[in-house]
Amino acid sequence: MTPEGNPPSRGDPGAPPLTYARYLRLEELLALQFPRSDGPEHDETLFIIIHQVYELWFKELLHELDHLKGLLEADDTPRSQHTLKRVLTILKVLVAQIDVLETMTPLEFLSFRHRLESGSGFQSFQFRELEFVLGYKRRSVVDHYPKGEVGRDRLEHRYREPTLWDAFLKYLNGRGYPVPSTQLERDVTHPVESSRVLQQILVRVYRDDPEVRSVCERLVDLDEGLQEWRYRHVKMVERTIGRKPGTGGSSGAGYLETTLMKPLFPDLWEIRTEL
Repeated sequence: MTPEGNPPSRGDPGAPPLTYARYLRLEELLALQFPRSDGPEHDETLFIIIHQVYELWFKELLHELDHLKGLLEADDTPRSQHTLKRVLTILKVLVAQIDVLETMTPLEFLSFRHRLESGSGFQSFQFRELEFVLGYKRRSVVDHYPKGEVGRDRLEHRYREPTLWDAFLKYLNGRGYPVPSTQLERDVTHPVESSRVLQQILVRVYRDDPEVRSVCERLVDLDEGLQEWRYRHVKMVERTIGRKPGTGGSSGAGYLETTLMKPLFPDLWEIRTEL
């Protein structure tokens, strides 16, 4: 291994041949599942793997959304569309994984739930990063993580950086649409709010500009896809633990329900009645 912990490159004299297992670091990857229950309980392995896979997909979504922001700011519509298609496909996989998790009955989950102690998906800093990248920012989320932790540092950075919506506004402006300076220079630490002036611009886009309209529709698909994931997540939690409190101190399904029906890009929804 190199000092960074990566397999030696092919140009490294004396390096063993690069195999599938070495490239994917399978030995380390397959050793990362540590059930805490006695036995252990059969379904805890499934629970761990599904959530680890979720975190890997969250990492990929962040990777793709950062790339998409750059493509929009560079006015690269074809590759923006391609990247949005990939993001939407990954979201469908995230929703489909809930079907696998729901094969675990309430009693099977309860057999090891107490072993989770205060651990909860509520603490996933990568999912909070996704919310921030997509414009749903709250300072209270950052402050939930102790200072000095990786999650806190990453969220501090995401809290202060422009969102995907800000990149889209630059894309519109670069296309010749008169996006108000109040929108282009808005405080990016605040959640995205609707703008009547911007809605009037978007109505023009939908009526006269098929290429940009197509980008808008993919953003609506992204917004709807995340809402679908939230809904399925709520029902999965309700199906598994009912109205019990969540392990991370939240109110469980009750808290998750408060996240439903909150659009990321409100202007793209509000113009529907005018088209």
